[in-house]
Amino acid sequence: MNSALWAVGTLLPLQSELDPGIGGVELLAAVSPLLVVAILLVGLLWPATRAMPIAWVVALIVGFLVWENSATYLAASSINGLITALTILYIVFGALVLLYTMMQAGALDRINQGFARVSDDRRVQIVMLGFFLATFIEGAAGFGTPPAVVAPLLLGLGFPALAAVVAALIGHIIAVTYGAVGTPIVIGIRNPFDSEAYFGTLAAEGTPYAGMDQIGAATAFANDVAAWAAIFHGLIGFLMPTIAVAMVVYFFGEERSLQPVKEVLPLTLFAGIAFVIPYVGVAWLISAEFPALIGSMVGGFLTIGLLSQGYLLPEDEWDFPPQEEWPDYWVGTIEPGGEGLETEGEDISLFQAWSPYLFLVVLLVITRAVDPISDFINNADIGVEVGNFTLGIVLAWADILGTGQGNSFAWVNVPGFWLLLSAIIAIPLFGMSGKQVKSAWGEAVQKIAGPFIALTFVLMMVNVMLGAAGAPDAAFADSMIDALAKATADATGNAYPAISTLIGGLGAFIAGSNTVSNLTFGPFQFTAAGSIEVSRTIVVGAQAVGGAVGNLIAIHNVVAALATVGLIGQEGRVIRLNMIPLLYYAVMSGILTMLFVFVFFTGTF
Repeated sequence: MNSALWAVGTLLPLQSELDPGIGGVELLAAVSPLLVVAILLVGLLWPATRAMPIAWVVALIVGFLVWENSATYLAASSINGLITALTILYIVFGALVLLYTMMQAGALDRINQGFARVSDDRRVQIVMLGFFLATFIEGAAGFGTPPAVVAPLLLGLGFPALAAVVAALIGHIIAVTYGAVGTPIVIGIRNPFDSEAYFGTLAAEGTPYAGMDQIGAATAFANDVAAWAAIFHGLIGFLMPTIAVAMVVYFFGEERSLQPVKEVLPLTLFAGIAFVIPYVGVAWLISAEFPALIGSMVGGFLTIGLLSQGYLLPEDEWDFPPQEEWPDYWVGTIEPGGEGLETEGEDISLFQAWSPYLFLVVLLVITRAVDPISDFINNADIGVEVGNFTLGIVLAWADILGTGQGNSFAWVNVPGFWLLLSAIIAIPLFGMSGKQVKSAWGEAVQKIAGPFIALTFVLMMVNVMLGAAGAPDAAFADSMIDALAKATADATGNAYPAISTLIGGLGAFIAGSNTVSNLTFGPFQFTAAGSIEVSRTIVVGAQAVGGAVGNLIAIHNVVAALATVGLIGQEGRVIRLNMIPLLYYAVMSGILTMLFVFVFFTGTF
């Protein structure tokens, strides 16, 4: 097909096989839970802890009245979602315990000092802390942690509070797809596709997953999605250190000029490339759990090594204008500079400070790369069966409430176990007192309360929407998510891949989580791609990228970061500024998706 015909073809809608019984009223009902989330969370700025339970109730009403699911089936679907939520929260809790253990011991501040002492130039500090430290923390902890940790560190170095938040939010985005040791892929992509609804398509004859069992096919598909998402990020995201510096220099400098950015281009471009090469390589060759961790560690050490030898440093140091000239909205209730870097971590070596995370990476690699160990910690046959429950190295509930639904929890394999083990090992390593340990664990428990409520109800809602067509005597052959996907594909035709990243971004904006965006819209994108007969893997990969980029303007993340620097109330300013890198990412990703699925990789599943 020549380019002109191809361009015209992208605008022609293709008819999907939407259940003929689903009309406009049914589609409006199907989208209503998502509309409720958008109105309450975005329009009225309700917290997710209030908005998500209402959205779940709306999904139940639609499932009962429109899809004609029984109350028992809807309850089982909700329980299924709850089990997935507990798996995610287990990871989040482990990540937070390790993070706060590091903070209590002074190890995180010691890592920060190692970055900050390289240079007093604010542009260099953005690259070191706003990019490398933020991406590392995202890879290890995720769930909005990096901006909330890095922003106050930048504030302590003398950044205006607003500039610190903007830099931290932009800097960590490329790592979000693989945040919290790969949770958005491991849970957000694998879990919804580990079901009968998608197994037939994934393992059909001629696909890369033919002959695999249900879990194997879902896992292999998720790993392929992770690999393609890394390609998108690698081609687009290597510029994120440059963009983060440009945003701060242009909007917070004495003059609105990008000239100071040109002076550090060698540094920002090297930093971006040094990050993405190991990042993409790990995503393709190892697994979805390590790209952000290894990319930030390798890239950070290479960049710091060159800077410490005097390479890549700008000739002149750039700084903000005098503080008395700063507008009021730049500064919150916490004064910039001064305290924050003198901590109990002064006597901790850099290697010692990094060692819990290095230990974590080693443990995760061993438990995933060594087949006998991996097989053992995923062996559902090791345990005791009590009715429909399996109690062992894998906890499972089969045939939930007699509906045929089931779910399992490989509690040793899940990264939460190894995160908690790393935190426990850190206690004697840093010689921590009982008071410090109690404080670290207590802080993690407090921080998990909000995500527990929000994630639980989001995932119960998603599971009700995904499973609506699986109930006995369901009114329609398509679930709510499938119906919306097919209708969207019909409306946009072959132009659909161009907006797939935006759809993922919308999900993250609404839910504040790449994982939840993937859980909600991953199956949507999979079905839509199949409807127009393009690569499902690439389109779902674009979804995973969009779910990451949406965190730039996710209200939860913005509020959390602003709270740490005493600047609550400036959410609108941050979101407006961050729309610039968001649009860059969305447009470039849309172009790449169209080229990949229609020109370069047309045979990809």
